[in-house]
Amino acid sequence: MSAHEPLGGRILTKPFLALSALAAIALVIILARFVFGLGAVTHINDGYPWGIWIVVDVMIGTAFGCAGYAIALVVYVLNRGEYHPLVRPAMMAGLFGYALAGAAVIVDLGRYWQMYTLFLPWYVQTNSVMLEVAWCVMAYVVVLAIEFSPAVLERFGLVDARKKLSKVLFFFIAVGVLLPTMHQSSLGTMIVVLGYKLSPLWQTQLLPLEFLVTAILMGFAIVPFEAILAARGFRRPIETRILGKLSSFTALLLAAYLVIRFADIIVRGQLGAAFTISLEAGMFWLENALFVLALAMLARPAYRTNPRMIFIAAVVLLVAGSIYRINAYLIGYHPAAGWNYFPSVTEILVTVGMFSIEILLYLLFVKQLPVLPRHERVTAVQ
Repeated sequence: MSAHEPLGGRILTKPFLALSALAAIALVIILARFVFGLGAVTHINDGYPWGIWIVVDVMIGTAFGCAGYAIALVVYVLNRGEYHPLVRPAMMAGLFGYALAGAAVIVDLGRYWQMYTLFLPWYVQTNSVMLEVAWCVMAYVVVLAIEFSPAVLERFGLVDARKKLSKVLFFFIAVGVLLPTMHQSSLGTMIVVLGYKLSPLWQTQLLPLEFLVTAILMGFAIVPFEAILAARGFRRPIETRILGKLSSFTALLLAAYLVIRFADIIVRGQLGAAFTISLEAGMFWLENALFVLALAMLARPAYRTNPRMIFIAAVVLLVAGSIYRINAYLIGYHPAAGWNYFPSVTEILVTVGMFSIEILLYLLFVKQLPVLPRHERVTAVQ
């Protein structure tokens, strides 16, 4: 008997229909983008060649998608099998996050009809970090689909196929740990090359490490965020004990990140930039104040036994990690004089639609596939 079960129930609920409407609006705008070009629906320009479709949908979206990566590190690398009930929901969240991020990249490509050149060796630029990110993300979507496929096989009673897959699944788990380590760090490498155009509050040779660590932190945070929302929304027990112990891992990693972050700024002699009167300085302190607040909450043992506090700490950490990425890619970035960027309404609607699609898929999958643990297997209190 599987340790997981589909929730069942109606699909076409009011929230599902409302999210479907948002998704439909986004799809209409995307169609207009493909017909009339990026300039028809976005405010990106030669100074700001990427906007929120890249920064939010990809940089932040893939960090949210690191739920599967973070839990795989704990369960399969650190060998903490007690967290195994969290694996399948985390893998599903990762699959959605990365698949939609890949879709957002396609929407953002100026010459999207030439995307196939990524697979042609004679067009490959082996020194391109963007190429490495593209290949890794595409490969990781495939790996996540394979890692999540046992849920689909169980749903349709394909027991033999499930057993055969189990014999080779370790290989895909190993690759699934390697790929995010590569491309999440490379998302930081991509802006190292901006040089002086990036504020010294974020420009550092440690950007690859900082992007990797914050991605893992956001991956750890999305797990209790999703688990507690699902428990409340579907009236299920909350896995408080497991989520509380997972929060202790998060607290240790977050403390290490903050030490690295401020030590780097001090060693580079750039701490003074944080005390100027500027938007960059204000956003720097907002970003790090939220990281510190999340650490203060997660470091308290009493909070790690309280589902409400675990959830709030997770939200704070997700917001902090998101602001860090927005700061590094938009707020702290200064091209030549005369260039400005603020997202258009249509850009915002597409981003809202992308996240709506992710929630729609989540609702559909948990109701139709064995994703969430069976009630009797949950070790927690409501």
